[in-house]
Amino acid sequence: MKGKGGKMAPFSFFLLVFLVMSSFIPNFAPETKRTYMKEELILLRITGEDRPGLTASIMDILSRYDVDIQDIGQADIHSTLSLGVLIRVTDEKSGYVMKDLLFKASELGVNIGFAPITMDEYEAWVKRQGKNRYILTVLGRRLRAQQIEAVSRLIADQGLNIDGIKRLSGRSSIMHPKEKTRACIQFSVRGTPKDKEALHGALLRMSRELEIDGSFQTDNMYRRMRRLICFDMDSTLIQTEVIDELARRNGVYDQVAAITAKAMRGEIDFKESFTERCKLLKGLDVSVMREIAENLPFTEGVDRLMYVLKKYGYKIAILSGGFTFFGEYIQKRYGIDYVYANELEIDETGHLTGNYVGEIVDGRRKAELLKLIAQVEKVDLQQTIAVGDGANDLPMLSQAGLGIAFHAKPRVVANAQQSINTIGLDGVLYFLGFKDSYLDEKAQ
Repeated sequence: MKGKGGKMAPFSFFLLVFLVMSSFIPNFAPETKRTYMKEELILLRITGEDRPGLTASIMDILSRYDVDIQDIGQADIHSTLSLGVLIRVTDEKSGYVMKDLLFKASELGVNIGFAPITMDEYEAWVKRQGKNRYILTVLGRRLRAQQIEAVSRLIADQGLNIDGIKRLSGRSSIMHPKEKTRACIQFSVRGTPKDKEALHGALLRMSRELEIDGSFQTDNMYRRMRRLICFDMDSTLIQTEVIDELARRNGVYDQVAAITAKAMRGEIDFKESFTERCKLLKGLDVSVMREIAENLPFTEGVDRLMYVLKKYGYKIAILSGGFTFFGEYIQKRYGIDYVYANELEIDETGHLTGNYVGEIVDGRRKAELLKLIAQVEKVDLQQTIAVGDGANDLPMLSQAGLGIAFHAKPRVVANAQQSINTIGLDGVLYFLGFKDSYLDEKAQ
């Protein structure tokens, strides 16, 4: 018999076949004396160079012996196959199955191994089904061994086991690298974390020290079926605070900045600070607002993110402590479904009066609006996502099924469920489980 490349198979191969046959092929007794057929569980491990038809060849042998498949999994990386199959077969057939598989493996030039599984081990595995499964998503500009070692060590320290690792980001060229790269892998893990707060804290430290972001989510149907996503506007969808731009154009930037600083120190609340800052905008021509809107600096990744979300049917909302004038401009650009923000009062001459119209959209109001829109769209709160950067976003981030702090202040990052600090806003897609290779060319 010749192996791969036309070479004669070594004597050790035939010895292995003989041993397998000796161990597993039973000494048949007359059929009339057999009262039952004992079954065996055997785990097959097949590795080697992948090629079309390899799995079909293995299954062809198993089908000849009417084998039951209890579990199967296959992975391929750079044309290297790793295939695992858990089979149930009668003891009178098991030796023949393994003999044929050994010959076929030699013919195909792959390695095959056999491991017996006890019934107790199998039943314990069945009982663990669907319990305590999590997804840990890791992303950054690039991923190095040091970063993956730190994440996998954290998983082990938390008493979790890695079931699978999948790359979500697309293939990146070494010879022709892109200016703003994205790298993302997803760990599927099982078990009960020893300390979720400690795990969250460790991911935050990794973000600061290793320039990666991590998202730890329960792996359930809600994670796979998010339907409503709500964004803050200023410093999230756009890379500016619009009120600062308006203040500059009205010559009152220093005064507005001083009020903002007082609010940040907790000396005045958001409503009071917002009212005082609006007064300073009195007399500004509305044409200035239009000019600012037409030159808004959009955040990296917004175009791609919005395209994908709209294409796959997500409902999108802007919930902002900024101004409706700018929110509506962004709404028209991307086809956003809802905009709730603060409306500046404009007099009959087309100038700001220094007042606002209606209820102020603060942190509490954002959380209320997220819940209201979810009710209107008949979406469970666990199917909602909220993304923002400021302290007034925290209520909606905690209300949503998935709350993401985006390039946020340290206090916001520390209190949010997840955070993105290393790449653009389209990193949200990885937290939702999108794989680059599944998207069309426009979304790459």
